[in-house]
Amino acid sequence: MSQYETIGFERTGEIARITLNRPTAANGIDHVLARELAQVAALCADDPALKVVTLTGSGRFFSAGGDLKAMAAQDGGAGAYVKGLALDLHEAVSSFARMDALLIVAVNGTAAGAGFSLAMAGDLVLAAESAAFTMAYTRAGLSPDGGASYYLPRLIGLRRTQELMLNNRTLTAAEALDWGLLHRVVPDAELAAAAQELAARFAAGPRHANANAKKLLLVSSDHTLEEQLTREAAFISEAADDGDGQEGISAFLGKRTPAFK
Repeated sequence: MSQYETIGFERTGEIARITLNRPTAANGIDHVLARELAQVAALCADDPALKVVTLTGSGRFFSAGGDLKAMAAQDGGAGAYVKGLALDLHEAVSSFARMDALLIVAVNGTAAGAGFSLAMAGDLVLAAESAAFTMAYTRAGLSPDGGASYYLPRLIGLRRTQELMLNNRTLTAAEALDWGLLHRVVPDAELAAAAQELAARFAAGPRHANANAKKLLLVSSDHTLEEQLTREAAFISEAADDGDGQEGISAFLGKRTPAFK
């Protein structure tokens, strides 16, 4: 069970579950939550047996983003506080992106600012029908963080990203799905079960192959075609010699369900 002040964390078998747990503050990201999220993300990234991590929020919000009250309360200005908070948050986002385990984000309510950014770091993103998405940074005189300027143009293109970042447009869950920000929208009451079902399916899958798929996608826009082809060839040949690859091929030919390790 969790040993953290602002994060719920538990692991069952090959699945870890993270819950943003400041419901009375709309799961706003203060320095404690950012630091604890970085610690938990690093723990997941360093776990060689973990296949899936789920991330959600407690209460009505996924996360309202950076805790503006905490920023305003800083003596001598908020700059140093915000930078420290952003660096911890970015460490978490980087760990999630580079860990072998898949990250499933279940957006249970409003995702604003850094909460929106954090949700976009998921390898698979589900949302409740009542969820809403807004950047809201420039409305508070701030610029985006949390990886938004990396993920959003890649997911939805420059023009739609500008609409979100500069006009602070709010999207419903249905609109976010239509824009390509989400994989699936489900009724509110079904979100937890849908995330759990998806996590169980990937926990039964091939860890190495899924991890390599993540790695390929992460660097694809930075490589030439030939560089990416070289990496693909190396990864698929490695997978073919791996126990999961051998089991997958055998199961396919034998018309049975694979039993990945």
